[in-house]
Amino acid sequence: MKKKILALLMGTSLVLAACGGGNDEGAETTDTAGTGDAAKLYENKCSACHGGDLVSGSGPDLDRIGSKLSQEDIEKVILEGQGAMPKGLLDENDAAKVAEWLAEKK
Repeated sequence: MKKKILALLMGTSLVLAACGGGNDEGAETTDTAGTGDAAKLYENKCSACHGGDLVSGSGPDLDRIGSKLSQEDIEKVILEGQGAMPKGLLDENDAAKVAEWLAEKK
């Protein structure tokens, strides 16, 4: 029984660590333009929870998010967080790029 609880706690910790983030002061920033860069930002900061293909992660599917939320709404979620998603994973410029890219997913 103790092994099962330990395994559950370890698994949960790994998932939270992958989705977590924070302000990594001094960390390298990605301040670039274009949809390829938005996809790269997504891959680096979002795909651990939402899946590399926008559907196979532990977080909500994003493959059709543009048909549900506006670009502004997506950007707000990215900046402020929602549910288990923490805020501050991307700065304002990068959040705008990723939101624009995701809003096209309909």
